[in-house]
Amino acid sequence: MKIKNAFTMAEILLSLTIIGVVAAITLPSLTGNINERTWNTKRKALYARMTQAISLMPALNGYGIVTEATSSSSAVDTATETFLTEGLAKVLKINNICDNTHLEDCGISTSIITMSGSKITMPTTLHTLNSRFNIDDISNTNAAAFETVNGESIVAYYNNTCQSQHPREYYPTFDMCVNFIYDLNGNKGPNTVGKDIGIISVFNATDSIVVAPVLYSTTSLGETTTANASKTCTQRDAEIRLPNITELSSMYINGNITGVEMGGLYWSSTYTKNGLRYTMANGYGGFQMIDDNYNITANVFCIKR
Repeated sequence: MKIKNAFTMAEILLSLTIIGVVAAITLPSLTGNINERTWNTKRKALYARMTQAISLMPALNGYGIVTEATSSSSAVDTATETFLTEGLAKVLKINNICDNTHLEDCGISTSIITMSGSKITMPTTLHTLNSRFNIDDISNTNAAAFETVNGESIVAYYNNTCQSQHPREYYPTFDMCVNFIYDLNGNKGPNTVGKDIGIISVFNATDSIVVAPVLYSTTSLGETTTANASKTCTQRDAEIRLPNITELSSMYINGNITGVEMGGLYWSSTYTKNGLRYTMANGYGGFQMIDDNYNITANVFCIKR
């Protein structure tokens, strides 16, 4: 007589249960890794296209009209929309443009999640992006949004009086011409900064500099001297770096969007011609220059490029 071996129903059900548990544990991680790689690829491609487009524009200031309301006339603000229609759209393929009361028509979510996990309302003006623009008497231009042919939704905050070198020296709000908050997949989600949502900032009216820092952490990695500032980043991860002066400026301007906890002084990787390193003071967003031999400590924030 031949004996036939087989699994019992209980053994089959137990095996399926184990497979299900393992799948439930591993699939979210695998899906998250795939999404992150996809976002990184799209982010770099968008940055390359925006950088190329901005380089083709002769100057970034002077677009549109901004006037205050008076007793005999209402306020007029065409700055950001004019910048998009008559400036950026000539060097970048744009499908649709929306004013600040219809941002959602361009795929912009009314609320987003910061890297620190807080839910905030998408700013609709330059001053609500960062209140320092109001303190520095820069016009409160309305935001405008657009969609690209590649499917990204982007909201723009424009300063039509931006300069290249402000006489008050190294105040980033004066030199920032336009700030973009992009969403790589519109309203599909997760609408979270550092994932599908990120920032691109453009400084200097001519010979513009385009930066798109991706934060390594929303908190400082500690205070240290200038000699150890860069090492603090690379020792954590070989792919992260200390931000340069424009990347640090972008971090400051977009602090509410990213949820970065900034306070006191913090280092940049940029040096002056005289060999002094730039540090930013968060209270007023201005830079000061520090001699490497001067034993001062400041906060370290690191970014991915």
